[in-house]
Order: sequence, then C-alpha cells, then structure tokens
Amino acid sequence: MFNFSQKIGIDLGTANVLVYQKGKGVVLQEPSVVAVNKDNNKPLAVGTEARRMLGRTPGNIVAIRPLKDGVIADFEVTEMMLKHFIEKTVSKRPIFKPEVMVCIPVGITEVERRAVEEACNQVGARKTYLIEEALAAAIGAGMPVAEPTGSMIIDIGGGTSEIAVISLGGIVVSESLRMGGDQLDGDICRFVREKYNMVIGEKTAEEIKFQIGSAMVLEDKTMDIRGRDLMSGLPRNIEISASEIEGALSESVATIIEAVRSVLEQTPPELASDIMDTGVIMTGGGSLLGNFDKLISKETEIPVFLADDPLTCVAKGTGQAIEEIDQLKDVLFNKKKAYK
Repeated sequence: MFNFSQKIGIDLGTANVLVYQKGKGVVLQEPSVVAVNKDNNKPLAVGTEARRMLGRTPGNIVAIRPLKDGVIADFEVTEMMLKHFIEKTVSKRPIFKPEVMVCIPVGITEVERRAVEEACNQVGARKTYLIEEALAAAIGAGMPVAEPTGSMIIDIGGGTSEIAVISLGGIVVSESLRMGGDQLDGDICRFVREKYNMVIGEKTAEEIKFQIGSAMVLEDKTMDIRGRDLMSGLPRNIEISASEIEGALSESVATIIEAVRSVLEQTPPELASDIMDTGVIMTGGGSLLGNFDKLISKETEIPVFLADDPLTCVAKGTGQAIEEIDQLKDVLFNKKKAYK
C-alpha cells in the first residue's frame, strides 16, 4: 500500500518548537510564542517575530507562551501556533493531510495527552501519534534504544526535565520534573532582584545563563548587565560573576541531580551495569549549562556526555520515529491503551 501523505515530527517545547520533515531533517526551529490582538483574538505574529514583541507590546497586543511545563496551558493559542508551523512546513496544497508525531513529557496525564492530539487534529493532521520525550531524545542522540541493554538519557528542556533508562525500545524507569531552562532563568531574575534591587527581563537572564552560567564554576568570570533599579525606576548597570550565578542556580541544579539519583536507584542491576559501562547522554537546551555534565558525573560517579547536537535531539528522534511508524504502530498503540 502506498502512503503519499507527508510525515512530520514536532518537538512541541515550552521554549521552542522544532519541526522535522521526512527526508529533509529539522526544517524549522522557532520560539513557542504567539502575539495576539486582544481586540479580535487574532494572531499577529508567531515564533521568532512574536518573541521580539515579548515585553514590548502595546496594551491591545499580548505576547503569549501557550505551553507551560511542557504541556498545553492555552489551547486556542497552541492551535494557532501549530497551524502556523504546520502550514509553514508542508506543501501549500497537499493532496493528503500530513501524519504528525508529537513528543510529550513522560509524566503527563491522559487529559493532557488528549489535548495535544486534539490540537494537532484540529489544525489538519490526518493522524497524530505521541512519543515520550525521553525516548525521542534517546533515538535522536543515536542511542541503541532497541537493544536489550540499558541506555540512560537526561533531557533538560525549557519547561521539563526528563530522566529515563531505556531498554528494548521502552522506558524502564523514569522521572519527569516540571522544571527546566525557564526555571533557571527565573532563578537568575530572582537573585538579581533580591541581591541588587534590580529587575531584569527573561532575555537578559537567558543571556547571563549562556554567557557565564555554570552548575560548577571552574573559572570565575564576570559580565556587565543592565536592568531597572527598583528604588529609582531608572536603568542601571552592574557587574555579576559566574560564582554568584552558580549559587543562584544551585537549588534547581540539585533537584535535577536528585532525580537522576532516584532513577539510578530504581534501575535493575543488569541495566545499571550497562549504564556504568556506556555512560549517560545529556540532551536539551538546559544541558548546555556550563559543566552540568561534569557535576552530574562527579555526583553519581558515572560518565556523562553531552549529545552532539543537544538542541535538536528530540526533534530528530521524533522525526525518525514517524519515518518508521509502520514498525512502531503496535508499540505506540499499546502504550496509549496502558494510560487509559
């Protein structure tokens, strides 16, 4: 039987949406932001263009991030965003509607699963499949997930952190935290506010995280930042150090490491032995935090490696899964039944 419909994989992230198209790889990577006109509830901009409007819009325009902690927080706006990205990816006049696979956090509820499926179906998907984010990340990172050996993945996205041990194509043990890169940005904003009586925006916090942010400082660096003074209300410059940011992030970093320990403690001995030999792979934007892999390795005494392209692993894995959907159908449908 011939299947002429286009197949696309979507990494529907809290911070970014990545779209993988069969035969082309990752064809789109844009922020999960929609600018909406409140007067008529119509989208004005989506993705990169909308992100530029964050914090800079007039009263009747609101820039919304419709996903929170990896799941849909605003259904209507998510539909707008998905429609825009799917239309941007598939051919202008497709003969057949596309088949779509979307990654989801491991710990989401049945209601949240149905919300993702419904959003995709509403915007023109012929069929929607769901895949756990940790499994997609492991596939995208090139791990031998189908083999009878233990593979461990740590995927730190914008809104969620997924830690899982995978064997024979399934997740054996997992932990899903409703926190990720956005939480780290928030930690930096709170620290600057409390210590320096200064307000900074999300973009500045993210820039600090990438420039001097570290889970374990090996070489202290400084950075000049600008924000608004809480007392005077006027712009102000300060110098901030990497060691200060390490302290600001320490609680969230410790929470993720504790989840990693918890997963290792629950892992069957044979699979734990495999992980000791092959190590752990880290993916997702949050894994790029300075020396995060080194700190986890130090705390667990297990080798930890950063994936070759951590930002696109989930999208690539989702895309590879949709390409092989005929072989995976039974597994996916069985998983869906298990959640009911």
